[in-house]
This record gives sequence, structure tokens and C-alpha cells, in this order.
Amino acid sequence: MSLLRRGLFGLSGLLLLVAVFTAGVYVDQTFPEYTPALRLGAPPQGQVDRATMDQALRVIQAHYYDQRVDYAKLSSGTVKGMVQALGDPYSEYLSPDEFQRQQDQYAGRHPGMIGIYVNYVNGYPVVGGVLPNSPALRSGLQTDDVILAIAGRDTHGLTPDQTSALIRGPAGTAVAMRVRHGATGSERDVSVDRENFQSPTVQSVRLQGDILYLRIYQFGDATQREFDAQLQAGLPGAKGVILDLRDNGGGFVSAAAAVISRFVGSGEAFEQRSRDGEVDRTNVDGDHPAAQVPLVVLVNENSASASEIVSGSLQARGRARLVGVKTFGKGSVQIDYRLDNGGDLHLTVAHWYLPNGKTIDKVGLTPDVAVTLPDKQSMFDVVQPARGHAGDTQLNRALELLNGQ
Repeated sequence: MSLLRRGLFGLSGLLLLVAVFTAGVYVDQTFPEYTPALRLGAPPQGQVDRATMDQALRVIQAHYYDQRVDYAKLSSGTVKGMVQALGDPYSEYLSPDEFQRQQDQYAGRHPGMIGIYVNYVNGYPVVGGVLPNSPALRSGLQTDDVILAIAGRDTHGLTPDQTSALIRGPAGTAVAMRVRHGATGSERDVSVDRENFQSPTVQSVRLQGDILYLRIYQFGDATQREFDAQLQAGLPGAKGVILDLRDNGGGFVSAAAAVISRFVGSGEAFEQRSRDGEVDRTNVDGDHPAAQVPLVVLVNENSASASEIVSGSLQARGRARLVGVKTFGKGSVQIDYRLDNGGDLHLTVAHWYLPNGKTIDKVGLTPDVAVTLPDKQSMFDVVQPARGHAGDTQLNRALELLNGQ
């Protein structure tokens, strides 16, 4: 199963689910059937200087002041350093715990979290969105809620890491917050239970003019099934579809290919090219009623990897117009190798290309209709549609296009 993602941690805001999300990179992931054995003899580019590594270890063992050396950490640090020395921001080593958190994220599992996106406005963390089926949603937290205090601590000036550390905790415990809705709303106290919850990766709603709005948060394990269910329920009678891939850092290639296949009847979806020049083409796999419905895709600077595969492929095929701002620009593919210690090695092994042969790596996709968003808080929240979308300039432009304006 292949996966394209901008990074283990990365959105414009902070997603208090699995870990702190900071400006960073996502990884592309593929699960191979085996981990290759170490080659005998010198590899083409020479050998790792094991003699120096062994010598350094012996010096540490013989002379380091603190004899309680954690050799598991030394081993992990050695692998991390070796991967970092490749100079590739998308290749990385994950410890067993980091790998498990990553898998939870791909499966939509959120252990011990509350389920909110956080932006920062005037030094305060502000709820930028609430995940479906989350304890935050059930507690009454809303988009635009300014978090004034967490567990009695003033939040003004806190870093994303500090905010996350205060909110996260063991499942079954609660976090107390003092919040204010918007700039002028009244203050209230909210207690949110930390839970192990499962959140869908796709949400939809019917907007004015019989336009079906579909938001994909990420391309995870269940995205294809959830997307098909939302299409089946919402497509009949729809005069157009808006596919929202904003702040979607990527996901499984199979899920991306499935989404493309719902809107394009035949032909190539994208292709991957290895270091040896081998080309692996992925074609769409069927004909779907959605292929006949006008389509607009929303993208922004955090739309990356698998999101760019979907939006770029639909744009290159002339199937959809892109609205928003230029996308992130990640066109590489990583393979996910499990190591004997339970850790995981993500290694760049290929680049992917659009059906027209172009790469978006380090370039991104240019929207057909460039529209900026006033601020993150203006983005439409499909989980709380009653807020409306008056300030979402990108969504409103998409609606105008589909309504012929």
C-alpha cells in the first residue's frame, strides 16, 4: 500500500490529535513486502566508515562521564543521523513509538486526544476547526473559540508545543479550558474529555444551488470507502461538486487513485519513476456517475503530495478547475521499511509525475483561478456548517464558477 504525504507533522496550524503539527514536511510511504538484506561488498558510492563509528563507541564506553549510557538511544541516534546526512527532507527514521503514532494518524485513530485544529491570532491559540466524532465537538467547542487558559494557565504567548503539552493527556482524563467565542463573545469554561476516538477522513454537505461539497482531511485507510459512501448519498441531484483539499497533506496513493477514478472514466491518473528510470503507471479503474458532474477543487499552500496527485491529475486532464493558491510542491515517493527494533525507515525511492509528464516537485500546482483566503479562521468548517461560509472567499468563488457566474 503506497502513501504520499507531506510529512509526519505538518499543517499550518496545530492539530491536537496525535502530535504537534508545525510547519514541516510530510512523508510519502509505501509498504514493501520485504526489507532488503545488507549488500556484501562495497556499494556503488562507497562504504559507511564503520571503523570510525566503532572507534567513537569505544571512546564513549571507556571515557564518558555518565556510565549509564542508553545504547538503544545511541543506536537510534546513529540511524537518525545517517538518514539526515542524506540531505533529503522526506527521508527519516521513526522510532517504534513515532511509527505507531503515524499509523494511528493514517487510520484516523486519535488516542488520548480531543480533536481540534489550532491557529494563532494575536498571541492566543484559536480553534480553527473541530474534527467529526471528536470529544471537542461533543463538548461544545466551536471554530473561532479563543482559548484563553488551559488548566488554569494563561495561554497568551504559548508556543504550539506548549499548548499541545497542556491539552494532551491520558485517555479518560479531562482538560479544563477557558474560552471566548470570537473577539467579543462572552467567556465560558469548557471541560473536554481526552478519548481514544476514530474520526472519518471525509465529510460532505449540500450547499446552495445543489452543489455537493466534499472535504477530504487526508487520504487514509478508510478514505476510499468513506468517499464512495458520501458520493452515493450526496451526488443524486447535485449540479456540481466542490472537492476541498485545502490543508490536506496527502495520504495513501490507492485512495488518491480511487478519488481520481470517480471523476475520470479512463486513462492514466499519474506515474512513478524510479532512480533506474523504470516507469510505473497508475490508471483510473472505472466509470462513475460523478465523472459527468462539473467539478472544482480547492487547494492551498498546505495541499501536498497525494492531494497534489488528485488535484494535478484532474487539472491536467481538463476535468476540474483549481481554485485557491499555489500548492506545496512535493513530488517524491518514499518506501516504508520496518526495522528489527520496531522502528521504521522512510526512504525516497522515486518521483511521481502527472499524466502530462510534468512534475510538481518544488514547484507546486498553479490554480486556474487564484483566490486568497483572508485568514485561516475564514475557512468553511463542514463539521459546523451553521457557521456559514461568508468569509471563505475561495469556496465562494468555486460556487460562482459552478453556478456559471
